[in-house]
Amino acid sequence: MDFNPTDDQRMLADTLRRFVAERYPLEARTRLSGAAPGYSTQAWRQLAELGALGALFDPELGGYGGGPDDIAAVFEALGSGAVAGPFLASLLSGSCLASVGGEQAEALLQAIIAGDAVIAFAHQEPGSRYELGRVETTAAAGAGGWRLSGAKAVVSYGDAADQFIVSARTSGAPDDEQGVSLFLVPAGAPGLSIRGYVGVDGARSAEVLLDQVEVGADRLLGVAGGAFEVIEKATGAGVVALCADGVGALDVVKDMTAEYLRTRKQFGQPIGSFQALQHRMATVLIEIEQARSALTNAVAAFGGPRVSRERALSAAKYTLGRVAALVAEEAVQLHGGIGMTWELPLSHYVKRLIMLDHLLGDVDHHLERYIALGRAA
Repeated sequence: MDFNPTDDQRMLADTLRRFVAERYPLEARTRLSGAAPGYSTQAWRQLAELGALGALFDPELGGYGGGPDDIAAVFEALGSGAVAGPFLASLLSGSCLASVGGEQAEALLQAIIAGDAVIAFAHQEPGSRYELGRVETTAAAGAGGWRLSGAKAVVSYGDAADQFIVSARTSGAPDDEQGVSLFLVPAGAPGLSIRGYVGVDGARSAEVLLDQVEVGADRLLGVAGGAFEVIEKATGAGVVALCADGVGALDVVKDMTAEYLRTRKQFGQPIGSFQALQHRMATVLIEIEQARSALTNAVAAFGGPRVSRERALSAAKYTLGRVAALVAEEAVQLHGGIGMTWELPLSHYVKRLIMLDHLLGDVDHHLERYIALGRAA
């Protein structure tokens, strides 16, 4: 199997990197993150026009990519610029819409690809501990529709969303994989409360509360009680995206640190000439390649059997989290006291790397999941 990017993927990634460097610098990102929507809406539409969103979905759905390698190419380019925006939210919600199908889902997916709509994926809950099947939010059938009640946590760019795809339990116990359904909920629905906040890395999220929120029967996406596979598939695509985002950021942190070691002088010579620091940078380089290899393995396994796919995804996410922490610590220490100053771009990349570990499952969760899936194989 050829793991090299195609010419189209390479050209798109180069285009995205140039656009981000020239039109959406890190200074703009940090300035916009303080209040909703938390990103440049102009840059968002321009990135959509360049194909950053269309590359995430299959041609038959209006995109021109859709494979895990396409997702990785886009998010690695975005990660190299620490770009803020609802890219992950769009991928997760769009993947759900692509899986359930239907005219309504296809129309919404077209709006996502064009950059005309932001749809957030509200699945994780305060007590779920990353377990995809643990859903306590409930949906009760009523006359002509459904009534939703519950709480969702860390909804990526939830305070910028026009609509939400909300997971809710229509049957079964709170930790049953079966019995979970997906619903489309407008951001302005009565009973829906949204509290947005900014994370330490500058990306925005929201806590979402649903208090007897009523939606019509047509707002059920797919088959009632059968959404777990849809959620798992969308989350898998999200894991690929986060790992690629991290690899892109790791490369930048590596280059920044290497440049600093070449230019910072002590005792009349560059500190990069000191053997002890060379050894530490060698470790950094090796570990980054480990993260890249784990991502490549996850991309290769994405279309395979479920257990092999999910183990590869968990292995990649675990590796990314472990490597991100190591590289972040080394980069800051090798820079000395300047490493965590706000004015130095490095500090923003470091925060991003640390936060990536906590999205869609941290190292502890994915290590345990990898072991459990191995026992089930």
